[in-house]
Amino acid sequence: MAITTKEIPRIYRYNGIELPAPPGMAPRDVRDLHSAIYPELISAEIVVADELVGGAQEITFRRNVGTKGRR
Repeated sequence: MAITTKEIPRIYRYNGIELPAPPGMAPRDVRDLHSAIYPELISAEIVVADELVGGAQEITFRRNVGTKGRR
């Protein structure tokens, strides 16, 4: 019996929008690619879903929110 591998499709989401990405691209590279349109993605957190949704892995970019210069 031979072992076969199958690439799991990924769905990238940001702010309720599905972002297109070339297959085989790393999540960090997708984030950097779309940061030209959405500059807030530069510092966004990458959240990978634990379970498959409809046979695909869902990756969400979550914007970091904080206070600048406050202690």
